[in-house]
Amino acid sequence: MPSVWNIIFCAAGLIVGGILSGIIAFKSGVSHRKKIAESAIGSAEAEAKKIVSDALNAAESKKKELLLEAKDDIHRQRSDAERELKERRNDIQRQERRLQQKEETLDRKIDNNEKKEESIALKQKEVEARLIDAESLKKGQFDMLERISGYTAEQAKEYLLGNLESELTHEKALKITEIEARYNEESDQRARELISHAIQRCAADQVTETTVSVVPLPNDEMKGRIIGREGRNIRAIETLTGVDLIIDDTPEAITLSSFDPVRREIARIALERLITDGRIHPARIEEMVEKARREVEATIKKEGERAVLETGLHGIAPEIMKLLGRMHYRTSYGQNVLNHSMEVAFLSGIMASELGIDPVIARRAGLLHDIGKAVDHEVEGSHVEIGVDIAKKYKENEAVVHAIQAHHGDVEAKTIVACLVQAADAISAARPGARRENLESYIKRLEKLEEIANEFEAVERSFAIQAGREVRIIVRPEMINDDQMVLLARDIAKSIEDNLDYPGQIKVNLIRENRAIDYAK
Repeated sequence: MPSVWNIIFCAAGLIVGGILSGIIAFKSGVSHRKKIAESAIGSAEAEAKKIVSDALNAAESKKKELLLEAKDDIHRQRSDAERELKERRNDIQRQERRLQQKEETLDRKIDNNEKKEESIALKQKEVEARLIDAESLKKGQFDMLERISGYTAEQAKEYLLGNLESELTHEKALKITEIEARYNEESDQRARELISHAIQRCAADQVTETTVSVVPLPNDEMKGRIIGREGRNIRAIETLTGVDLIIDDTPEAITLSSFDPVRREIARIALERLITDGRIHPARIEEMVEKARREVEATIKKEGERAVLETGLHGIAPEIMKLLGRMHYRTSYGQNVLNHSMEVAFLSGIMASELGIDPVIARRAGLLHDIGKAVDHEVEGSHVEIGVDIAKKYKENEAVVHAIQAHHGDVEAKTIVACLVQAADAISAARPGARRENLESYIKRLEKLEEIANEFEAVERSFAIQAGREVRIIVRPEMINDDQMVLLARDIAKSIEDNLDYPGQIKVNLIRENRAIDYAK
């Protein structure tokens, strides 16, 4: 038993000793860690003080830099403000000087106006004084006239009016007789007015055309390719188309010549396509000519149908429509025959409507009056005879056949439609610009027109204007008065009618001018 307690006591003593030793060891460790922590805290405090010190130094340096930048910025803004202020002051000074100059100018103008007003007032007084003198002089003259004539002013007025009334009665009778004679002479002028209204309602443009076509080339080397080896290509083209190819020194161009406009158009289209294609040899030429022929035939058909449609006609044979389409390529004195025929149709229809005649027959006769020109280069005879034969062949109306036969006066016109077609044909052909006129003969006509006007003694100068449709004449004012100008204009117009051939009419415009010239000294 005592041994157990000894063991327990021993064990307890060991445990207590261990705990005590542990406590002692723990206290010693804690003390060591404390020392380490205190040392670390001291280092951290020193580092923190250093960081704070550096931060304060950096902040102080940044503060100084910012202050310097702020001072520079303030100085720059102050300089800009001073410069702007200086510029504004200069601008204000310039404006003040300009205003001062304007004020000085205005003052001078005011002074001048005041002087002018004073001068005008003096002149007005002088004028008023002269008017008073004139009135007194006029009154004295009236008194003297009354004493000399033995009439008062009222009696003299009645006497003069009585004489004037008798003279006016005589003049009035003469004037009435003259007007009646003039209206009798101008009866054809009223017919011209009717025609002019028809022309105005049927205004058509005309373009001068020629019997040759020019095909442009990209370069002169193409001429050799078109001629071909030993001329085989050009012979093939001329043989297939019946057109002459003129290759001369004209740069980059070939001229096609033929009196048959359809053949010339076929050759032109075929040649242009060959040049574009670049393959020029007899087989290709034959192919292109055939294609061009088909294209031209299609165009002929289309143009014939267009002419019939635009003129509002129906029942025309397809063969005649094809002939109308061929006239699209036909020209007469440079005037397109199809356009001319359509214009004649429109004019004939309009005038027929005004006269109460069937406008359809008139339009039909006008459209077909030159149908013979479509084939006059292939069939013998004049285009009138050929046209009559064509119209009879396709059973056209007798009035249409007669109008075709009479439109150039080959036979006497027996119907109003034939007369209308004659008039419309002449109007269309004589329209300014409708037909090509030789330049030399045109210039000679203008010179002759001026020469006729200058033959009169009272004429100072004359000018042919408006393409010869008007002659403007300046007369000598000391040799002729305004009343005599009417007679002179008539004499000049009569001389032009007797000595000059011209289409349409010529306006004679006389000008009389008086000039008063003085010099301010």
